[in-house]
Amino acid sequence: MAGPTFEEIAAALYAGPPESFVSSRETHAESVEDRVLAARIRALRKPSVAAWVVNLFAQERAGQLGEALQLAAELREAQEDLDAPALAKLGRERRALTRRLAEMAAELAGSRGEKITSATREAVEGSISAAFFDPAAAGAVASGRLMRAIEASASSDDIRDAVVGEIPELESVPQRPPDELQARRLRRDAQRLLASAEKERKAAERALAKQDAALQDLQTRAAELAKGVAELEAQLARTRAEAERVDKDLQQAKDRQSDARQQSEAAAGAVTRAQKALEEL
Repeated sequence: MAGPTFEEIAAALYAGPPESFVSSRETHAESVEDRVLAARIRALRKPSVAAWVVNLFAQERAGQLGEALQLAAELREAQEDLDAPALAKLGRERRALTRRLAEMAAELAGSRGEKITSATREAVEGSISAAFFDPAAAGAVASGRLMRAIEASASSDDIRDAVVGEIPELESVPQRPPDELQARRLRRDAQRLLASAEKERKAAERALAKQDAALQDLQTRAAELAKGVAELEAQLARTRAEAERVDKDLQQAKDRQSDARQQSEAAAGAVTRAQKALEEL
């Protein structure tokens, strides 16, 4: 019967009681016949407290962690088809799930007598968050063989160096049928077009309301001006009639003036002749 592999021994050590790590490491090294394997075991370094918390949770709550990582993988695949509000909601839910898992891991470690500081809890949360965003980090966390915590911004080399032994590949998310993917993309595009059309409709309604108000103002002003024009035209008609009457009276006055002048001249002539006749007497 084959003995335990290096990865199996490392997993047992990295999730075991931190205070007995050195003695357990030596016990495992002495229990194997392969001298190369024994040397590799003795070369193992004690994990950080945060890494130990993650390893303990990964091994004793493997079902819960596995479901969360599977969900994270599905969300990574689906997020390219989500709009901005849905992505924001997804981000909030992902952060909430990360915090819950970190709290569960800290409680589990606390039940083993380990005091978990806020810094350690943050490092645990960072490792789980990294697992949600990166498939390699997910495999590293699920392995239960972290030597140190993983940051969310960790590179591939950082992840590789943080794990003892090989990083397992997690089961990939089943590919959705092409028809389903196409339908989701078409639905997403239709939703975007609808949102754009609604935005344009609201803008058009605002512009129409503005034009309606402007038209109403112009119609009111036009009615006022039309009334003013009618009043002015009526006044002009009265003025023209008055002017025609005055012209007629003026002509009559001129005729009377002419007659009066003639009479005046005739009377003046008569006076002159009478005066001359008087002088001749």
